[in-house]
Amino acid sequence: MKEFAKGFYNSAAWRKCRRAYIDSRIMVDGGMCEICGERVGYIVHHKQMLTPTNIADPNITLSFDNLQYVCKPCHDNMIERLFNYKTRRTS
Repeated sequence: MKEFAKGFYNSAAWRKCRRAYIDSRIMVDGGMCEICGERVGYIVHHKQMLTPTNIADPNITLSFDNLQYVCKPCHDNMIERLFNYKTRRTS
Protein backbone atom coordinates (compact mmCIF):
# COMPACT_ATOMS: atom_id res chain seq x y z
CA MET A 1 0.00 0.00 0.00
CA LYS A 2 1.29 3.42 -0.95
CA GLU A 3 2.14 5.71 1.96
CA PHE A 4 -0.27 8.45 0.83
CA ALA A 5 -3.20 5.97 0.89
CA LYS A 6 -2.69 4.46 4.35
CA GLY A 7 -4.87 7.00 6.13
CA PHE A 8 -7.69 6.48 3.64
CA TYR A 9 -7.63 2.68 3.81
CA ASN A 10 -7.64 2.82 7.61
CA SER A 11 -10.54 5.28 7.72
CA ALA A 12 -14.02 4.49 9.00
CA ALA A 13 -15.45 5.90 5.74
CA TRP A 14 -13.53 3.34 3.64
CA ARG A 15 -14.33 0.44 5.96
CA LYS A 16 -18.05 1.35 5.85
CA CYS A 17 -18.03 1.78 2.05
CA ARG A 18 -16.09 -1.45 1.52
CA ARG A 19 -18.49 -3.43 3.72
CA ALA A 20 -21.54 -1.92 2.00
CA TYR A 21 -20.10 -2.72 -1.44
CA ILE A 22 -19.35 -6.32 -0.51
CA ASP A 23 -22.85 -6.68 0.96
CA SER A 24 -24.35 -5.29 -2.27
CA ARG A 25 -22.34 -7.76 -4.37
CA ILE A 26 -23.44 -10.64 -2.15
CA MET A 27 -27.05 -9.65 -2.83
CA VAL A 28 -26.40 -9.50 -6.60
CA ASP A 29 -24.47 -12.72 -7.22
CA GLY A 30 -23.37 -14.19 -3.92
CA GLY A 31 -20.19 -12.10 -3.88
CA MET A 32 -18.55 -13.65 -6.92
CA CYS A 33 -15.59 -12.03 -8.68
CA GLU A 34 -16.83 -9.34 -11.04
CA ILE A 35 -14.18 -10.24 -13.61
CA CYS A 36 -14.18 -14.04 -13.92
CA GLY A 37 -17.38 -14.90 -12.05
CA GLU A 38 -15.76 -18.21 -11.06
CA ARG A 39 -14.41 -17.46 -7.58
CA VAL A 40 -15.66 -15.56 -4.57
CA GLY A 41 -14.45 -11.96 -4.37
CA TYR A 42 -11.45 -11.25 -2.18
CA ILE A 43 -10.67 -7.55 -2.54
CA VAL A 44 -12.58 -4.37 -3.31
CA HIS A 45 -10.57 -2.82 -6.13
CA HIS A 46 -10.66 0.80 -7.33
CA LYS A 47 -11.09 0.83 -11.12
CA GLN A 48 -9.50 4.28 -11.29
CA MET A 49 -6.24 4.00 -9.39
CA LEU A 50 -5.95 6.17 -6.31
CA THR A 51 -3.30 8.86 -6.49
CA PRO A 52 -2.12 11.66 -4.22
CA THR A 53 -4.27 14.07 -6.26
CA ASN A 54 -7.54 12.11 -6.06
CA ILE A 55 -7.27 10.40 -2.66
CA ALA A 56 -9.43 13.09 -1.03
CA ASP A 57 -12.16 12.92 -3.70
CA PRO A 58 -15.04 10.76 -2.41
CA ASN A 59 -16.46 10.59 -5.95
CA ILE A 60 -13.44 8.44 -6.77
CA THR A 61 -12.52 6.81 -3.46
CA LEU A 62 -15.99 5.95 -2.14
CA SER A 63 -18.14 5.68 -5.26
CA PHE A 64 -19.59 2.25 -6.03
CA ASP A 65 -19.15 3.17 -9.71
CA ASN A 66 -15.37 3.06 -9.20
CA LEU A 67 -15.31 -0.23 -7.29
CA GLN A 68 -15.07 -3.89 -8.27
CA TYR A 69 -15.19 -6.96 -6.04
CA VAL A 70 -12.59 -9.32 -7.48
CA CYS A 71 -10.89 -12.57 -6.55
CA LYS A 72 -7.20 -12.61 -5.69
CA PRO A 73 -6.01 -14.19 -8.98
CA CYS A 74 -7.91 -11.62 -11.08
CA HIS A 75 -6.66 -8.76 -8.88
CA ASP A 76 -3.07 -10.00 -9.10
CA ASN A 77 -3.40 -10.25 -12.90
CA MET A 78 -4.72 -6.67 -13.11
CA ILE A 79 -1.87 -5.34 -10.98
CA GLU A 80 0.71 -7.31 -12.98
CA ARG A 81 -0.66 -5.97 -16.29
CA LEU A 82 -0.68 -2.43 -14.91
CA PHE A 83 2.88 -2.75 -13.62
CA ASN A 84 4.10 -4.19 -16.93
CA TYR A 85 2.32 -1.41 -18.85
CA LYS A 86 3.92 1.30 -16.71
CA THR A 87 7.34 -0.36 -17.00
CA ARG A 88 7.07 -0.52 -20.81
CA ARG A 89 5.95 3.12 -21.02
CA THR A 90 8.90 4.37 -18.96
CA SER A 91 11.49 2.25 -20.81
